[in-house]
Amino acid sequence: MANLRAEAVAALQARIDHSFKDSHLLERALTHASVGEGAPVGVHGPRDNERLEFLGDRVLGLLVAEKLSRDYPTAHEGELSSSLHALVDKTACARVGEALGVGPALRLSPGETKTGGRRKAGVIADAVEAILAAVYLDGGLEAARAFFDKAWAAEFAAPPSRSVTNPKSALQEWAQGLGRPLPTYRVADRTGSDHAPTFTVEVSVEGVEPLTALGRSRQEAEKAAATALLKREGVI
Repeated sequence: MANLRAEAVAALQARIDHSFKDSHLLERALTHASVGEGAPVGVHGPRDNERLEFLGDRVLGLLVAEKLSRDYPTAHEGELSSSLHALVDKTACARVGEALGVGPALRLSPGETKTGGRRKAGVIADAVEAILAAVYLDGGLEAARAFFDKAWAAEFAAPPSRSVTNPKSALQEWAQGLGRPLPTYRVADRTGSDHAPTFTVEVSVEGVEPLTALGRSRQEAEKAAATALLKREGVI
């Protein structure tokens, strides 16, 4: 198992395309909080990736805002904000992590491994933000930007959909238009620390397959789920 993870970490580092001067940063970025629960702070800092995730979230927001401003000079602030939200949310980060092969490289507790932690979108998304922070701390903003430009290229290349200001209301109107009951939302999972939680919310509409999405709050996850369902059903 250790050899398999070592191979996965090496493959991931090749995809990141950054040679870490401090290898402890990458290892910490890949270490889930379940590994270090109750453990003291080590010589090289905290034993898990929560603080790196916090920083990576802010670095990601800056890089996305910078690229949107540069690539769409005539777009209105509202359009830019909508695009930024879609590109930095947990669902997008999870897709980036899946493409990078983050799951097999994660360092998890036995319990988290048994419950499928390597496949959990929230766990992968958090690790992606932590990796971005690790690259930033190790090589500076230029290194972080180089990693970001490659890792998020597919997200920027995805065709834009019609913007919906209030996706929950739009989903409600769509369901009512079909003569169906109102959509229902259920918190399927909550991970992360109290200061940086990740919510997984499932949205259900009678007659269609339920769908889950992630967010940093229950409200954000509900909006993300409503948007995703509207997209899947071809409404937007």
